[in-house]
Amino acid sequence: MNILITGVGGQGSLLASRILGSVFTQQGLEVKVSEVHGMSQRGGGVVTTVRAGKSVYSPLITDGEADLLIALEQMEALRWLHTLSPSGKAAVNTYIIPPLPVLTGASEYPQDIESAFDPSRSIFLNAVKLAEEAGSIKSVNVVMLGAVSVWLNIGPELWRAALTDCVKPKLLAVNETAFELGRQMALRS
Repeated sequence: MNILITGVGGQGSLLASRILGSVFTQQGLEVKVSEVHGMSQRGGGVVTTVRAGKSVYSPLITDGEADLLIALEQMEALRWLHTLSPSGKAAVNTYIIPPLPVLTGASEYPQDIESAFDPSRSIFLNAVKLAEEAGSIKSVNVVMLGAVSVWLNIGPELWRAALTDCVKPKLLAVNETAFELGRQMALRS
């Protein structure tokens, strides 16, 4: 399983990769995680990869190899679309965080990003709205994990255990709710 998570600094892609790593480890799989921070502290792009299997030799995912693309921001989804395998699936948060060149007027934010994705293999959802409904905008990453959970053959008990392992106890209830809201939204899509 090759998963690429992309977003903008502060959206929680690193926590999402740790949660996924925990889920796969609980299944007895070998897991490799790679984190590329870039200019994350200044709102720049962040990419993490999670690879899981019986034997995993490298954490890196090459073009056309991702089974799953989880994008916490729309433009980042478009930027990393080339990594998706021909049968890969994408979950994309519809929230827009304009990068600095767009904010300064040097470039324009791409329009109609959704049309670049195969609708039979993608989910576009407003994860920010669902995270706010769960109780914290910071749970966008967990909303997205809930959404992709419908594609993974992983029982709910493993997801709960991974959330318990990776999330601070005082934030656990909010994240459990966020996960379930993302899952329910994906099931309705």
